[in-house]
Amino acid sequence: QVQLVESGGGLVQAGGSLRLSCAASGRTGATFNTYAMGWFRQAPGKEREVVAAISLSGSTTYYPNSVKGRFTISKDNAKNTVYLQMNSLRPEDTAVYYCAAHKGTFYRTSYQDYDYWGQGTQVTVSS
Repeated sequence: QVQLVESGGGLVQAGGSLRLSCAASGRTGATFNTYAMGWFRQAPGKEREVVAAISLSGSTTYYPNSVKGRFTISKDNAKNTVYLQMNSLRPEDTAVYYCAAHKGTFYRTSYQDYDYWGQGTQVTVSS
């Protein structure tokens, strides 16, 4: 069984920062370096969207324009953990944030391509 557990969400004022963590355990934890990872978010009434993705090795990353320059994804294979550093947060960043694992070398940007998901962590940005 594969388990991903997010942490680090919360309430922050606009312009503030948060750092999300996603720890992998189970079979994913044992072979974390065989997975590309992604962070997604979903706001009420909206579709789940990618906010960051990273390749298996951590050498390649992707960000949509909406977060580029503000969010940074990183992957620590030794700790079986992926991070999302979020700076200059805006009220429109408010959503439930999910981490996901894709068994493969290259990152994916569609939620349909991911194999395992965490339970999500709420991020609320007040104006």
